[in-house]
Amino acid sequence: MTRKHKLILNTVSSLVHQIIVVICGIILPRAFISSYGSEVNGLVASITQFISIIAFLELGVGAVVQTALYLPLAKKDNFEISRIIISSNRFFRKVGGVLLIYSFLLFIFYPLLIDSSHSFAYTSSLVAILAISAFAQYFFGISYQLLLQADQLAFVTLLANAGTTIINTVIVLWLIKLNQSVQVVKLVSSLVFLLRPLIFQLVVKRRYRLQLSIPLQSEPIKQKWNGIAQHIASMVLSGTDVVILTIFSTYSMVSVYSIYYLVANSIRKIVISLTSGIQSLFGNMISNNEIQKLTRVFERFEWLMHTFVTLLFTCTGILIIPFVKVYTLPFTDFNYVYPTFGILLVIALGLFCIRLPYNQMVLAAGHFKETQASAIIEAGINIMTSVLLVKTYGLMGVAIGTLLAVLYKTLYLIWYLSKHIIKRELHHFYRHSIVNVISIASMILATQWIRLTSLTFIGWTFMAAKVAFICLVVSLCINIIFYPRLLKGIQKGIRR
Repeated sequence: MTRKHKLILNTVSSLVHQIIVVICGIILPRAFISSYGSEVNGLVASITQFISIIAFLELGVGAVVQTALYLPLAKKDNFEISRIIISSNRFFRKVGGVLLIYSFLLFIFYPLLIDSSHSFAYTSSLVAILAISAFAQYFFGISYQLLLQADQLAFVTLLANAGTTIINTVIVLWLIKLNQSVQVVKLVSSLVFLLRPLIFQLVVKRRYRLQLSIPLQSEPIKQKWNGIAQHIASMVLSGTDVVILTIFSTYSMVSVYSIYYLVANSIRKIVISLTSGIQSLFGNMISNNEIQKLTRVFERFEWLMHTFVTLLFTCTGILIIPFVKVYTLPFTDFNYVYPTFGILLVIALGLFCIRLPYNQMVLAAGHFKETQASAIIEAGINIMTSVLLVKTYGLMGVAIGTLLAVLYKTLYLIWYLSKHIIKRELHHFYRHSIVNVISIASMILATQWIRLTSLTFIGWTFMAAKVAFICLVVSLCINIIFYPRLLKGIQKGIRR
């Protein structure tokens, strides 16, 4: 199977997977809040976030392991691949052990530290249940998942994830309909996701001749500890807001945040799905020293990402408040309409997607140590700004913190890439940014007349169709004016 075929398979599988995740992610919270209320939904979201903090102890090693695998996979060096997997397995087993200890401490102290109307047994049982799938990931399957991704076979993991997501959604809805307790629902859900690492392990055993009993004379993963900065930034970016709202606000506000984040993050995941396999493609080209080809591929990829992200997130910014109004119509226990917060969150996650090409190139090149200071600064900006502003501005305060942190890291990555990896002038990014601003302003002006005619999903769907069509036409016209050469190149590629 060629690199092009793998890339197409990965992209299609990732898009299908993310569409399934988005659909299921929209269906389940609505059913969950309707059955158990906003406070329980906020409690589950908070516990899930606290458990996901254990992923901090991965310290970015997953990204480093994947990068370390590019060269031996290109050379088909099974011995070196085996050494890397052995080292990776040892590390993640240690993470799994720490997760057990951390989950036990959370089991004891989380119910005591929070202000909740639920009993100690109710809350602590949720902690134990939600920790199960996290433990399985780190103790069993993560090394094999990284191997498949590095070998441009991410479609295997994506299809497995899509299948378990569908199974989980069907079972959870059935259990909710049977009026089962939240503990039973979450326990069954955790057990379903245990299937994922088992599938990864089975595929790897069939495909690779790994020698997992050989002794390690030296450490095969050279930058194991240098991925920490990227990982800190990622964890802080995804986890700070909920943790700070849990400490300084209420569970109902956490529930509000989770609804908006669900929508904006679903769009972010769709964008990420379209980049599936690109990092491993970049890594393969770098390993084979195909620098000129790498530069050409990156130029097209950068333009596509700027164009697509601008289009998709402008539509999201226009449609998110009408969607939340329709989605939360049955919820009468709390107000979910916060327009300014919604727009700020969309801008922050849209900017995160804009930087994906630059970040993936840095990771593919293995420049972990060189960029770690910037990631620590990003984390610091997010934490300090969110803590300072949350008391005064609430949800908007944490959104501003995320936006400023993402903006800093995006600008840094663009500068670093131009100076140290593919070495090109910054005017490429400046031009993309100016075109992005023109596109956003034009799309907003062109759709101002569109209104939500009825508070139903059908009414919102008609509104979304109008907005999407007009924004697509506007985006296409602007790109014909500013990027005719790149458009012709894409056209030729599609014909071939």
